[in-house]
Amino acid sequence: MHTERVTFLATPALKATLAARAAAGGVSIGEYIRSKVEADDPAEAEAAAELAAIVGELVEAIPDMKARLERTASMIESAIEDSDRRLREAGLRQ
Repeated sequence: MHTERVTFLATPALKATLAARAAAGGVSIGEYIRSKVEADDPAEAEAAAELAAIVGELVEAIPDMKARLERTASMIESAIEDSDRRLREAGLRQ
């Protein structure tokens, strides 16, 4: 990956703020600034919005999915119990 240096002037207060925010995120000042610039990218914002919408849909769907899975598990358990009972009645299982 080819990189180039970008230098800009900042007040001591801004530099201290950048350093503190970067440290809180466990990244360098450069990485902190890069992440903020990339987050400001309209394509990134659009992708984040799409992802948030998908997550929202999944969160809404999970209760129904869980209920369906529980019903399916119950049906399977009933089928196994019925099969066991029939096999016992036929003398094929103890």
